[in-house]
Amino acid sequence: MADPQSSGPDPSPTPEKDPDDWITGDEPMTGPQPSCLHTLARELGETVPDDLTKVTASRLIDDMQRRSGRGARGEDTPDT
Repeated sequence: MADPQSSGPDPSPTPEKDPDDWITGDEPMTGPQPSCLHTLARELGETVPDDLTKVTASRLIDDMQRRSGRGARGEDTPDT
């Protein structure tokens, strides 16, 4: 019988582009970004504007996740 842990997709994370390199970074937020931002803002007792760019929203989401204890992409990260 095959080892179930050795089959399936590679669990390593996909490399991400730096937001400064995004060609469409100055476009309005993507559909999911406002929802994520408003959820995090509510947890932190903050408000966020509705007219952010993709890059600004992405950076703010990362910052708010870190400050809320969620960490980037749901992982806890230390404050260093």
